[in-house]
Amino acid sequence: MRFNRSDRSLMSDWWFTVDRLMLGGLILLIAGGVVLSLAASPPVAVKLSLDPFHFFKRHLVFAAPAIALLIGISLLGPRQARRFCLALYLAGISLMIVTLLLGSEIKGAVRWLSLGPIALQPSELVKPAFVVISAWLFSESQKRDDVPSLPLAVGTYGLFVGLLVLQPDFGQLLLVTVVWGSMLFVAGLSLVWIGAIGVAGTGGMVVAYFTVPHVARRIDSFFDPASGNTYQTERAVQSFINGGWFGRGPGEGTVKQVLPDAHTDFVFAVAAEEYGLIACLLLLGLYGFIVLRGLGHSRAEPDGFVRLALAGLTALFGLQALINMAVTVGLLPAKGMTLPFISYGGSSLMSMAITMGLALGLARRRPRAVRVGSPAPTATPAREGL
Repeated sequence: MRFNRSDRSLMSDWWFTVDRLMLGGLILLIAGGVVLSLAASPPVAVKLSLDPFHFFKRHLVFAAPAIALLIGISLLGPRQARRFCLALYLAGISLMIVTLLLGSEIKGAVRWLSLGPIALQPSELVKPAFVVISAWLFSESQKRDDVPSLPLAVGTYGLFVGLLVLQPDFGQLLLVTVVWGSMLFVAGLSLVWIGAIGVAGTGGMVVAYFTVPHVARRIDSFFDPASGNTYQTERAVQSFINGGWFGRGPGEGTVKQVLPDAHTDFVFAVAAEEYGLIACLLLLGLYGFIVLRGLGHSRAEPDGFVRLALAGLTALFGLQALINMAVTVGLLPAKGMTLPFISYGGSSLMSMAITMGLALGLARRRPRAVRVGSPAPTATPAREGL
């Protein structure tokens, strides 16, 4: 399909205003996820007595809708994005409550809701919506005093992380808290608020360490490997040594034969062993390129809401990738967090498609009308409702 600048259709307008380099990087990641799913998932499927290509086929089923969702959501303008995210946040929070009541317990956590053949993790869908709603509330708190925007933002955060604690999912809680705190900082809100959140977060980690056994085990085994089971992390680190600079070749890796989470949390280790350190650095560079593009758009954006939302969405994407890779190379305790667009998992793939679709939509070039003879508009945005 070819687009012409004289064509004022929705798709033509989208094509000439979207960041095509950022879009191309994201599609490359999705394609890389398909390749690595084919490399990593067959041994896991065989162990579970499934068709060797069971997880690969399911990954393909989710990859195509993820691209469609990425593009479809990037068509939304700022106001449409806010409304979409409010509906998604409310629906996701409702599903998280239903999951706690009716969901299945897997590895000591109740995070997934079975919908026939599909297992949905509602918290994944809440994350991008939470970031956008928080950005709107933070921006409103700077413009008007007649709405309790900041208390509402704290309440929105408290409800989400409270449900994460009940699951429990401390990895997601940490990610969401860091992203939310970074948005507070970018918003220029009082250092008292930021300090209070930092103290509360530190206190929460201490409480979790002394009250949740598996959190204590993971932290203890990270600082003292002899005190706990660090098998997966040790094997993941060994995969980088085995792969060297250029890898052992597609299909020649051994780490996927022994890691139960080779196709999800430790897919980066499979990439290292089969494709080598060079491929891993290229993948890291691709993530870095997308993050820098997103932050660049955020920095140049005069609208407070769009600036904060772009910063938060980009931080969510980049920090999740960074945490996954840091866990794989043994720099952080194991957290059970997927590598965006690369790891197997429908909920994660859809969540990241929504996240970066929103980022692409908010980063699109939007003309600002200026009447002839009028002074240039100031950077202060007008009051705008949801």
